Amino acid sequence: MTEIPRGAVARTARLASLPLGLAGRAALGLGKRVTGMAADVVSADVQRRTAEHLFSVLGQLKGGAMKMGQALSVFEAALPEELAGPYRAALTKLQEAAPPLPAASVHRVLSESLGEDWRSMFKEFDDKPAAAASIGQVHRAIWADGRSVAVKVQYPGAGDALRSDLNQLARFAGLFKAIQPGLDVKPLVQEIRDRVTEELDYELEARSQTTFAEAFDGDPDIYVPPVLASSPRVLVTEWVEGKPLSAIISGGSEEERDRAGHLMALLHFSAPARAEMLHADPHPGNYRLLADGRLGVLDFGAVAHLPGGHPEVIGRLTRLALTGDSQAVLEGLQQEGFIKIDAKVDAPAVLGYIRPMLDPIAEEEFQFTRAWLRAEAGRLANPKSPAYTLSRQLNLPPSYMMVHRVTLGSIGVLCQLEARAGYRGILTEWLPGFADPAVKEPTVKKPRRRK
Repeated sequence: MTEIPRGAVARTARLASLPLGLAGRAALGLGKRVTGMAADVVSADVQRRTAEHLFSVLGQLKGGAMKMGQALSVFEAALPEELAGPYRAALTKLQEAAPPLPAASVHRVLSESLGEDWRSMFKEFDDKPAAAASIGQVHRAIWADGRSVAVKVQYPGAGDALRSDLNQLARFAGLFKAIQPGLDVKPLVQEIRDRVTEELDYELEARSQTTFAEAFDGDPDIYVPPVLASSPRVLVTEWVEGKPLSAIISGGSEEERDRAGHLMALLHFSAPARAEMLHADPHPGNYRLLADGRLGVLDFGAVAHLPGGHPEVIGRLTRLALTGDSQAVLEGLQQEGFIKIDAKVDAPAVLGYIRPMLDPIAEEEFQFTRAWLRAEAGRLANPKSPAYTLSRQLNLPPSYMMVHRVTLGSIGVLCQLEARAGYRGILTEWLPGFADPAVKEPTVKKPRRRK
């Protein structure tokens, strides 16, 4: 493969093979059942083949197709185990790897972006990619001054590929519902589309990463690698050596899981206060647990700009919900546009809908688990549940879409980690409005620089 398949017809044909392949395997399964093979064996076989096909098509197409796969992969923790198992390994692959771009194509992009003498910028350059993502792949190299660096190279045709995919993916909502029942794909596709232009511009990503790196410079818990060079299609940063969260999810120790979960939550809630931005791509491939215990954070192509930090109303309404003030919560949600003023809902019902979601911060410590997330997903998706009925009256204002998606994605990763930590304390320190105004909280100090 020399570059991403660009043509809408060719890409649509490959995407169309996903539901067609699923239908074919279902028919094959029916045939096997007729001949007497056990239904559970047939089902597992069909699901395994579907997962392998999904990874193959999304990974080869890269672009928006792979980005959709990555977005879905963080939600697998909400699936019942008998459904999640066959998909977990295939979808996790999308977080760390994909079929590589040939060296000749990589060299062409580097020459066009950094100049014909681009090799003079490096002492060494490894043509074999160390990692791959939705619109680019990363190569390890040695910078001219001897530092290990990561060189992110955008796939040729990435822009056309993204636009083509995002125009087609919503048509195949049925397939994605097989992976994540109840998922409304169209808003997810629309939000990804809204971020396409930003993510295609590596110079914009470089500016965002630099802002984060400066905000967390010297931090004892969070590490953001500095940017060394950038162009619209190439980004060079310092290399981050650490254990990927995907490896911790699959085989990490309890201590590693808890530490990673604590640091992910700390990043999520402290970044808006310190950088006025939110890292908006929470999948395990973007994080490393460093040997010194810090969380290394990668990929700043998707960020949410939050001037002034997290909206104070989020913390205040969360605190009021925990104290049981249902009327104040209802009025606040109405003012923010989450509930229409004329909607026929009562305050206790609204509180009953919200309160179980807040269990992770109701106590000093909480352990996220797949079982907890599956129970919540079931409560909200069951048509017979009062929560499901009430959800039809709720609305997600566009201004909260990104924060909401990032929060859900982060919770998905925390449940994959099954991490126990003091999440309430993190919100008390970093989320405006959450701390009880009647209790004087200690002044938050910026961490001292590391020596």
